[in-house]
Amino acid sequence: MRSFAELLSCLFFLIIVLSSCNAPTFRIFEKPVIFDEERERLSVEYLQKRHGIEAEDSSIDPRMIVVHWTEISTLEDTWDFFNSPYLDARPDILEASALNVSAHFLVDRDGTIFRLLPDTTFARHTIGLNYMAIGIENIGGSNAPLTRAQLMANEQLIRYLYERHSIEWVIGHHEYYAFRDSNLWMETDPDYLTYKIDPGDRFMKRLRKRLADLNPRYLP
Repeated sequence: MRSFAELLSCLFFLIIVLSSCNAPTFRIFEKPVIFDEERERLSVEYLQKRHGIEAEDSSIDPRMIVVHWTEISTLEDTWDFFNSPYLDARPDILEASALNVSAHFLVDRDGTIFRLLPDTTFARHTIGLNYMAIGIENIGGSNAPLTRAQLMANEQLIRYLYERHSIEWVIGHHEYYAFRDSNLWMETDPDYLTYKIDPGDRFMKRLRKRLADLNPRYLP
């Protein structure tokens, strides 16, 4: 008959095995959107006209991660929407710039992670904060709540980005308004804002709980 210590050791081993089975293997698949000379030009122009930053190229020094949802139901449709350098929809923001919206990473419903742009390349995804922010888009929306697999993938991806960059803030897109009166906010038009609800307080609360050891900031 096994001792209590042996049984406890077996139980501990079983818990580790089951936990590893539930956790997806972390891997990033490359699925780049077009980043040609024209997108580079539009990005540098955006940095100058919208953020007031004179830049020679479209590189950024990431200090923030902004989590989004797409409101587009499939990964391929979302990628198609981001792929062109030019914005051909969204009349509410087209006047501000012809540069298309995009993000650095796209997380599918099953937690698969795709890289659309290098971490340190400019992407238009959060007004006033693009110049310092990495964008993570998640397939889903108000009618398709983000999944547990996406939650776990976002955690893994953010931990990976923390190791690569000097990240201080992790915010939901709907939380970006809090930065308007801070010295981090860089938008030349004080009236240029869009109303956002993604990815919502519930998802961010769950994500921050999983990232508690990193102690990410979400206020200026």
